[in-house]
Amino acid sequence: MARIVIAGAGAIGCFTGGLLARGGHQVTLLGRARVLDAVRENGLTVSDFSGLSVHIAATDLTLSDDLDCFADAELVIVTVKTPATAEIAQQIATYAPPDAPVLSWQNGIANAGTLRAALPDRDTRAGMVPFNVVPKGAGSYHRATSGDIVIEAGPGGLGQDLNVPDLAVSESDRIEAVQWGKLLINLNNALNALSGLTLQEQLLDRDWRRLMADQMQEALAVFKAAGIATQSTTPLAPWMLPHVLRLPTPLFLRIAARMLTIDPHARTSMAYDLMAGRLTEIDTLQGEVVALGQQYGRKTPICARVAALIRSAPNHALTPDDIRAT
Repeated sequence: MARIVIAGAGAIGCFTGGLLARGGHQVTLLGRARVLDAVRENGLTVSDFSGLSVHIAATDLTLSDDLDCFADAELVIVTVKTPATAEIAQQIATYAPPDAPVLSWQNGIANAGTLRAALPDRDTRAGMVPFNVVPKGAGSYHRATSGDIVIEAGPGGLGQDLNVPDLAVSESDRIEAVQWGKLLINLNNALNALSGLTLQEQLLDRDWRRLMADQMQEALAVFKAAGIATQSTTPLAPWMLPHVLRLPTPLFLRIAARMLTIDPHARTSMAYDLMAGRLTEIDTLQGEVVALGQQYGRKTPICARVAALIRSAPNHALTPDDIRAT
């Protein structure tokens, strides 16, 4: 079992770190005092939509806001948000052993490249975390949607080592295609944040699904123009997703139930960021599509509109018609 430093003890970092610790790894959570203090006081509780509920005592974790904690790392898993990636990369370069692999478990496409640029001689790999985790307070984190983690293939059997009960991890030699497929799905993060609805409520509304489908279709056209391959982690190919979203609700639900499990109260992480007035990752989602569209001469009006609305942080819920309005 490995000594693992989770660089960024937020929702994803705490949830995955808790399960890795329960699986026998020595886990250090590196993060802010407000998060770590809650874990010190209450321990770490991880739960999910399936009924999983696990409590990890604070004494079974190392909790640190000191960069010296990198010194003994055998593996570093980066879970900070995209704007903090360059800074954490420099900190890893300074404090972590050069033979410790570095994994990016972050949203967006560019994070692994940012890490590699600062860590050119290290085993640095991209990863894709498909599920959504929400904080529930007092050191408690809840996985609200289904899916298994995928990491870039490489030496050492990292995927097998990290594959612990209730946290499936596999390796792929097409990780960029997997990441682009995840980005396509994650375009709904912003729509969900603007809707004020739970994910389940949103998916039960055909008008919202049609908007989701149109936004995906817009992105897929840009990806095609840019020569970008996408790979789905569900049985449906990415190009099929817009067609399924547009189906009548009863038929959509029959198909969706085979691919995805969603907690009835789940919202996307961007919804929580928007409500809390925190910086969002819109630039790595819709912003990425808009930039590619400009580069390859493809119009992206929906993605551009959604990005602008998120940046303006509206203080009320919007409808699909509001978002489509120019």
